[in-house]
Amino acid sequence: MPMSRLPTYFISHGGGPWPYMTGAFRRNFDVLEQSLVDMRHELVDKPKAILVISGHWETGGFAISSGVKPGMVYDYHGFPDYLYHIAYNAPGSPELAGRVRQILGEAGIDAALDPTRGFDHGTFSILKPLYPDEDVPVVQLSLHASLDPALHLAVGRALAPLRDEGVLIVGSGLSYHNLQAMRGSGGYEPSRRFDAWLRETLAEAGKERSARLTQWEKAPAARAAHPREDHLIPLMVVVGAAEGEAGAVTYHQEDFFGGLTASSFRFGQVPATADSTTADRLTA
Repeated sequence: MPMSRLPTYFISHGGGPWPYMTGAFRRNFDVLEQSLVDMRHELVDKPKAILVISGHWETGGFAISSGVKPGMVYDYHGFPDYLYHIAYNAPGSPELAGRVRQILGEAGIDAALDPTRGFDHGTFSILKPLYPDEDVPVVQLSLHASLDPALHLAVGRALAPLRDEGVLIVGSGLSYHNLQAMRGSGGYEPSRRFDAWLRETLAEAGKERSARLTQWEKAPAARAAHPREDHLIPLMVVVGAAEGEAGAVTYHQEDFFGGLTASSFRFGQVPATADSTTADRLTA
């Protein structure tokens, strides 16, 4: 029986090492956590491997983590000491890393292998709730430091065949990422306006969607939502990998940290045997 083509996902990954925390701060992520549990259920079977494009890894050219046993990157500040000793112990996959490099090379896109790169919090914060058994191999692909949306859409188009090979492609960022404004109420309205544009845009499929994303700075409150677009660019890769397929909202919250709006998205269809309650839930 031929393998089903896997959908792609953009996940708004929340803040810091939240799955490993307890107490009031942890409660900010209850809705996000449930969406990741739903994602696991709608995928039905575990993928052979996961390719994560995280907003927390940028390199001068593209790089691919290729270690057998990746370590951890504690890329956050001001948390209790124990959160700098946590570990997500999923294996790496040198085989997948080599396959990604091959595919990109055939598309004329250079990428280097990095055997030392560990899991940053853009990766382990979503994978801990998604696959808590830590038994699915994980590879990361860096962002190109240019943060060029068209380039990252092209990378996604090149990587699309992986979806037929049992590889789950996940972009990890945030639909709203203005840390300064998040500390008060200044982000409430910009996050709402940009998120509305994003949901409308991502409901489309094909070239019109990609064209709008390459000009995302023209969206309402675009730069107020993303003063720097590192947490938006992973979206381009997963959209490029599913360019002709419709988008659906998998997580939407309008009271994130007291009033921010945040969303996650799926592109393409879930396996036919998935629970209908976790099927398409596109929110206009």
